Amino acid sequence: MSGNCNLQAKRAVQIQIQTMNEQEFKDRTKLFALKIITLVDQLPNTTSGLVIGKQLLRSACSVGANYRAACRAKSTTDMISKLSTAEEEADESLYWMEILNDSGKCGTDKLTAIMAECNEITAIIVASIKTLRKRLN
Repeated sequence: MSGNCNLQAKRAVQIQIQTMNEQEFKDRTKLFALKIITLVDQLPNTTSGLVIGKQLLRSACSVGANYRAACRAKSTTDMISKLSTAEEEADESLYWMEILNDSGKCGTDKLTAIMAECNEITAIIVASIKTLRKRLN
C-alpha cells in the first residue's frame, strides 16, 4: 500500500514540475521559508531549541535564495551548481525538522505538512537538475 502512495506522490510532483513556472516556484520557496519562520518562532526557548531553530531557519531560507540565484545563472553549468546548493539546503532543512520531531521539541502535527512540502521542493529541484544535465549531454 505504501508503495502505491509513494507512486501517487511521485506522479503529483511530476505534474507540478511540468506546470510550475519560475515565478511560481520562487513564490513557493518563499512561502516555505515563511512557514519555517513561524515554526522556529514557536520552538522552546532552550539551548537546543535555539540552536536547531537557527540551523533550520538558515537552511530553509537558503533554499529560495539559491533558487533565485540559479534563475540568474550565467550558464547551464552555473545553474546546475546553484540548484545543487538549493537541493542540499532543502535536504538539510528536512534533517533539522526530523531532529525536532525525533527530539520532541516540536509536535509531529506541526511538522508533517511542512516536511512534505520540503520533500516536494527537493524533488522539483532534483528533477530540474536532471533535466539540465540531459541538456548538457
